[in-house]
Amino acid sequence: MTATAAEEWKHWSDGRAAAVSSPHGPLALTGTHWLEPEPAEIAGLPGRWWADAEGVRLRAVAADGITVAGATGPVDGEVLLRPDTDPAADTASRGEVLLVPIEREGELALRVFDPDAPRRASFAGISAYSYSPEWAVPAVFTPFESGDDQAVVVANADGKERPLAVTGRVSFTVAGEHRTLTVSRAANGLTGVIADASSGTDTYRFRFISLPAPDADGHTVLDFNRAYLPPCAFADHFICPFPPPGNRLDFVVEAGEKQVLTR
Repeated sequence: MTATAAEEWKHWSDGRAAAVSSPHGPLALTGTHWLEPEPAEIAGLPGRWWADAEGVRLRAVAADGITVAGATGPVDGEVLLRPDTDPAADTASRGEVLLVPIEREGELALRVFDPDAPRRASFAGISAYSYSPEWAVPAVFTPFESGDDQAVVVANADGKERPLAVTGRVSFTVAGEHRTLTVSRAANGLTGVIADASSGTDTYRFRFISLPAPDADGHTVLDFNRAYLPPCAFADHFICPFPPPGNRLDFVVEAGEKQVLTR
């Protein structure tokens, strides 16, 4: 028997709660530490850490207990950790704590995911609107005339401005009103950052959306039921982009995830 759209949404919603609360999910992030060229300590971690042209460098001794994934023993000396933008990216661990090197706009940092993070311990779920089929609307994707992605500078959750790569717009109609949203390419389709008249009150200050890959004529579906909270809703150490110009809708989107619930 084929699952209904509401049942598929419930399965997706349950999966979201499980993913964000997993031992090394977004709720476990306790720090994003930006690194300098000179070796320095990171609070709560042994060893000395720095950035160079190849990635994140660590100097530690075996007693520090830091192990690179795939290695047979702890680091004893100096090691290179390739960031998440590298096809052969590395991670490390110290006990149950996961250490993830990242690169953003040429800057390197180390992310620390601790299963014992207070926000993970206090997580009580994600509030969401009930599934409403009327919020899954047909949409048409139109790439930019040049056919190339464009960079739009937007504010980020950490207070800095960074370029956001966007690829075109999707047009759709809600309650008789025609609207457009600027979207980016994603691995399996399109993605966007949006806000609406409920943002910052009934819902988090902005949300993400994903759309299936458009067909040859640009047709896809914009399902607001699957509007989801960005990682920075779960931990303060993410650098999520805010909505680009034109992606702040002037009506309430009564669909999708709303807020993080705590005990």
